[in-house]
Amino acid sequence: MLQVKNVTFGYSKIKVLKAVDFKVKAGENLAVIGESGSGKSTLLKLIYGEHDLKQGQIIWKDEEILGPKYNLVVGYDFIKYVTQEFDLMPVTSVEENIGKHLSRFYPEEKQKRTEELIKVVELEAFAKTKVKLLSGGQKQRVAIARALAKEPEILLLDEPFSHIDNFQKQGLRRNVFNYLKSKNIACIVATHDRNDVLGFADQMIVLNEAEIIAKDTPQNLYKNPQRPLIASFFGEFNVIEPYGLVYANQVKIVAQSNLKAIVKRSYFNGNSWLIEAMYKSESIFIEHSKNLKTDEEIFLTITK
Repeated sequence: MLQVKNVTFGYSKIKVLKAVDFKVKAGENLAVIGESGSGKSTLLKLIYGEHDLKQGQIIWKDEEILGPKYNLVVGYDFIKYVTQEFDLMPVTSVEENIGKHLSRFYPEEKQKRTEELIKVVELEAFAKTKVKLLSGGQKQRVAIARALAKEPEILLLDEPFSHIDNFQKQGLRRNVFNYLKSKNIACIVATHDRNDVLGFADQMIVLNEAEIIAKDTPQNLYKNPQRPLIASFFGEFNVIEPYGLVYANQVKIVAQSNLKAIVKRSYFNGNSWLIEAMYKSESIFIEHSKNLKTDEEIFLTITK
């Protein structure tokens, strides 16, 4: 189990993290969300051992994770960290990058393991391609596979799918996160993308102004977001009194009700339309099955 105990950290007098406290079990997926500058990347760097802690502790099993003051080489063999800068070998092939840290004394096992990971990140067609010839998204996939090569006990991912084309992301997420579960690898994902979280994370923490403001399952936080910052992560929302925070899909258009609004505009959203309407001089958003005319009068009901 990873234990982050009362961690407070700053690069100067300004605290980047304040009294951060949580646990992650082996095989568990923890998502860390928050606005830019909320401390997500710094938290991953501390867990990796990239900085020295003055307040708090980080412990994996019975071993305390320490920074460069105590370790000549930053990091630990049981932790792998995939940053947004990939740090790959550009003039060697995809398979050579992935197999770099695997033993040469067992060539058949090394080849099998390399092929397995190339398949996980869906790069079979590029196995022999030099990394410098790949796109940013392909390089990101190589970085993930290389991190997995030695089966770490903890994998740290910082915006892991940010460079990858949308049409490839969801299948890749399933491959990577299912693989981590099958190998019982603990995973901490810092992300702005709700699709990195929904369906995959066991737990989720929300950082705001250096502190954890929420810690629960994604399902519970979605159903009861408490704050606009949390609701905004999951989708379009409104603040409608006396109902409080209401998602756009919880606002329904009906034939008649006491809640009346005027359509301002409609946005095509794939299998639905996002309707922007004026309600009591405020813009609200409604998920609806079809387009509506501007200035059309509509009646609403709230389902929570």
